[in-house]
Amino acid sequence: MEKEEIKVESCNAKVLHFSIEADEVNINGDAHKQEHGALTTAHTTGLDPWQQVGLLLVTGFNSAYLLFYPSLILIPLSWGWGVPSMFFIALFSAYSNWLLAGFHIIDGKMFIRYRDIMDFAFGRRMYYITWILQFFNLFLINTGFILAAGITLKGINAEFSDSPLRLQYFLMMTGAVYFIFAFLVPTLSAMRSWLGISAIFTFSFIVILVIIMVKDGLSDAERDYNIKGSKLDKVFHGLSAIAILVPANSSGMLLEMQCTLRKPAKENMRKALYLQFTVGIAVYYGITLVGYCAYGSLSSGFLVTDLSGPKWAKVLLSSLVFIQTTLSQHMFLAPIHEAVDTKFLKLNQSLYSIDNLMRRFVLRALIFAINTLLAAAFPFAGDFVNLLSAISSIPLTFIFPSAIFFKVKGKTARPEQMVWHWVIIVFFSLLSIATAAASIRSIMHNAKVYSIFANM
Repeated sequence: MEKEEIKVESCNAKVLHFSIEADEVNINGDAHKQEHGALTTAHTTGLDPWQQVGLLLVTGFNSAYLLFYPSLILIPLSWGWGVPSMFFIALFSAYSNWLLAGFHIIDGKMFIRYRDIMDFAFGRRMYYITWILQFFNLFLINTGFILAAGITLKGINAEFSDSPLRLQYFLMMTGAVYFIFAFLVPTLSAMRSWLGISAIFTFSFIVILVIIMVKDGLSDAERDYNIKGSKLDKVFHGLSAIAILVPANSSGMLLEMQCTLRKPAKENMRKALYLQFTVGIAVYYGITLVGYCAYGSLSSGFLVTDLSGPKWAKVLLSSLVFIQTTLSQHMFLAPIHEAVDTKFLKLNQSLYSIDNLMRRFVLRALIFAINTLLAAAFPFAGDFVNLLSAISSIPLTFIFPSAIFFKVKGKTARPEQMVWHWVIIVFFSLLSIATAAASIRSIMHNAKVYSIFANM
């Protein structure tokens, strides 16, 4: 891009909304060419207060996933490596997202999608690379949501039966519930009336979980906090744990959320991030630390299974987790919903027109059918989440924002700023390679125990 200087505009500047998808969308039922870069999206933009997006982030990251964190993060790392790694990744996740929020408007153009800004800065190839990374990252995250919710339902069934149904039945139930919710609540902005409910369910299950974990932690049972395995195993398992920390703190879809905010979007997005990295992180890191303290390296891998009871509390907790997860998972799949809606809905009609309702029904059904089938066939997808985190979450969260900084401010930045961002790019590129290698090793090592449609 041959420009003397690319400017990051102030919030008061007049901007052109920039969108690559604008060139190939259906307007009035026909393939209609627009001016390159004109904003076209089937979803709502520019209307939400920062408190709404902040609450969305807090409830989205405090979901059923945190029930796996003590075993996935701290069992491989323990206290000595685990706590510093947790706060290191959180600090740089907060910084990189804060940095990216400042590039919402560049050179008079506003970007509503991560892939659009990468195309603007680096060309069409990076547009497709970014979209592929985002798609697989978010799709697999949602597969994890379906698995977590299905395991939660199976746990409820196990409390009342000595021979619970196969996991796959509960995964199908979960997929059906997720589909209905995504059909009825089509956009991130439409989540407004549901966020209060989500916050209540989040707070409720967290309180119950903490009370039982503290009770168990105060018992006289002996706990082992030693890291198991050979030195090589410890290194690779530790790297896999670090890979999990990235999606625990960052979604890789900041611009897609930022575009829903009222002006000034940069300041409002940063306020929402402050809420996530204070209130939100205090909860999901707090649960991780308390859970590991209570059960040590003997944790089963899913906190609800480790809880001593009582039975009614475990059933209530699992029910709250399932409902909360139904609401929180919607955030992570929103960019995929937006992409297919923009491509296939009639944009001259309301989202709730009969024609668009029928189209959305088919689109949502197709997405969740594939997602649920993937979860049912590969219930051991945790290793693949690690791999996708290594090759997608790390670049999207840490590397790409610093690369954009070079493109936008490279000619005006101070030398120490240039060095700083080069250090970020090099360090996290090496971390991406190392964690990917660890994940591949884990997949190869566990391949012999994998079973398609396993009843876990």
